[in-house]
Amino acid sequence: MTPFRARPPVPSVVGMETIDIAPDPYRSPRQSRSHSRHLPARAAGLFLGGVLALYLVGRGVAEFFIVHYSDPASYRGDWGGPSLAGVFAVHSGPAVAIIAGSVIYLRRRWQERH
Repeated sequence: MTPFRARPPVPSVVGMETIDIAPDPYRSPRQSRSHSRHLPARAAGLFLGGVLALYLVGRGVAEFFIVHYSDPASYRGDWGGPSLAGVFAVHSGPAVAIIAGSVIYLRRRWQERH
């Protein structure tokens, strides 16, 4: 009778995070590539994102001055209407999210440098 053959041991995944066997395309950008790769696409994306962010913030701030608070008919047909809170949530909500995200990003970046 032949004894049962045991399979070779399976390597554990516990220590794999310390093994550097990943090829260059799978490494993080900080390890293998500089930020100069795809620079035109990155610049175009940042420019378009910045223009969109400025537009949304400007529209969110302007909404407070455009709405006639005493006349509900002036904002009833707007997005988020017929309530004033809904109109402000739709028009000024993205501005609040962009400003909050920018503050968090800039604060974290400042803390990394200091």
